[in-house]
Amino acid sequence: MTAHLSLTADTALDRPTAAERQPASTPHTVPAKPRRARWWRIRGDLPKTTVWALAAAGLIAPFVLWWAYTALGLADPMFMPSPGAVLERLGRWWASEGLLTDIGISVWRVMAGFGASALLALPLGLYIGTYRPVQAFLEPLTDFIRYMPAVAFIPLVMLWVGIDEGSKVLIIFIGTFFQMVLMVAEDVRRVPMTQIEAAQTMGANRGEIVKLVILPSARPAILDTLRITCGWAWTYLVVAELVAANSGLGYAILKAQRYMHTDKIFAGILLIGIIGLLTDQGFRWLSRRAFPWRKQA
Repeated sequence: MTAHLSLTADTALDRPTAAERQPASTPHTVPAKPRRARWWRIRGDLPKTTVWALAAAGLIAPFVLWWAYTALGLADPMFMPSPGAVLERLGRWWASEGLLTDIGISVWRVMAGFGASALLALPLGLYIGTYRPVQAFLEPLTDFIRYMPAVAFIPLVMLWVGIDEGSKVLIIFIGTFFQMVLMVAEDVRRVPMTQIEAAQTMGANRGEIVKLVILPSARPAILDTLRITCGWAWTYLVVAELVAANSGLGYAILKAQRYMHTDKIFAGILLIGIIGLLTDQGFRWLSRRAFPWRKQA
């Protein structure tokens, strides 16, 4: 009997317990998200190669559709020339019709109007965004004028300034200045009030707060505002060159319209788009260099 109990006890000791029979716990692993979920995550990141591939596809796709539409004979060449015809016209423009001169004068007009606009709009927007009395006094007037189309000012500009280069620069200035003032003011108002209050508790005066707190904090957003409004300046180029111009990309487009040279119209529009895109990328590069800590789009 005693031997039987001992054998039973030994067998019970050798038998694994319920806890021992449980499978060994494995480290917790997070299942990998499907590729589609990573792509469509809100404000998610993508590899640079993917970004460049998508950007290239987005730029090339319209030209492929344009080529296919014209190659299949679905469009009258007089109204929609093929990409090959536009490239051929661009080559003739370069060789014998002064393309470089047109590009140079248009770039000068846009940069002069945009530069004058930025020179005045940046301090004015800073004051509107910083001081409530200035905002109450100037913002309604700026809001009122910015809804007036720049093209409607052409007769007045011709009377006030004449028909020389100043009138074309002024049209671009009018088209960008008032929008830029309000956007800069909004950038300044986005500076967190906690930063301003912290500077006040440390004894900073108004000038120091503007110089050392508001401006550094708002600078990245202000650079984005300049990038966007510079694009608007390019859209006003054709309008500006309505005023008695005899050179420039906008003038060439308007002249080609009179003679139904749609291939040159397409070439001029594409050139303005390319130059504007290069300007935009220049601002993005400057933003990456000036603010490397900032997450770039």
